[in-house]
Amino acid sequence: MTTSKTQKIIDDINRKIAAGELNPGDQIPSAAELRAEYGVSITVVRGAINWLKATGAVKGVPGVGVFVAEDK
Repeated sequence: MTTSKTQKIIDDINRKIAAGELNPGDQIPSAAELRAEYGVSITVVRGAINWLKATGAVKGVPGVGVFVAEDK
């Protein structure tokens, strides 16, 4: 079974949160950094970030960035 590019980013960020590599309040990499790291389009990155926001794993701060949720 193949994993979509969006799902790979979601899984990797969730794994990093679970493993303690990303802690509550930590900023996740920028969209540009994620695009470069995964070799994907901005649309794929935005889809992954929007999914993570919808599940409560991360919170966006307009003009600042996206951070691991404090209450996750």
